[in-house]
Amino acid sequence: MFQNYEDTAKFGKEMMDNGMKSFATVQKSVQAIAVEAGEYSKKSMETGAAAFEKLFAAKSAEKAIEIQTDFLKQSYEGFVAQSTKMGELFTQLAKDAYKPFEQAVAKAK
Repeated sequence: MFQNYEDTAKFGKEMMDNGMKSFATVQKSVQAIAVEAGEYSKKSMETGAAAFEKLFAAKSAEKAIEIQTDFLKQSYEGFVAQSTKMGELFTQLAKDAYKPFEQAVAKAK
């Protein structure tokens, strides 16, 4: 695999550089994920508060059940969509974090 000290040193430097690139990518991705999670939480709280206000303004039990059902349906659909989006962000994070090491790992085989 390694013929001499220079090859070993070169490989070590390359892995260190790749590690720094990977770390920078992970840092950006984690920040994007945190922003996305924060926005979803804010939207979820606002939607919940609006539904709660509508629920108190309901004039009948039927209207209250309708409001609650609509809110639960919207919440579920929003959660599924957000979960899918977050899954895609985490998948992309993993791909991007590994990308700098692909060449080095292929060389080492």
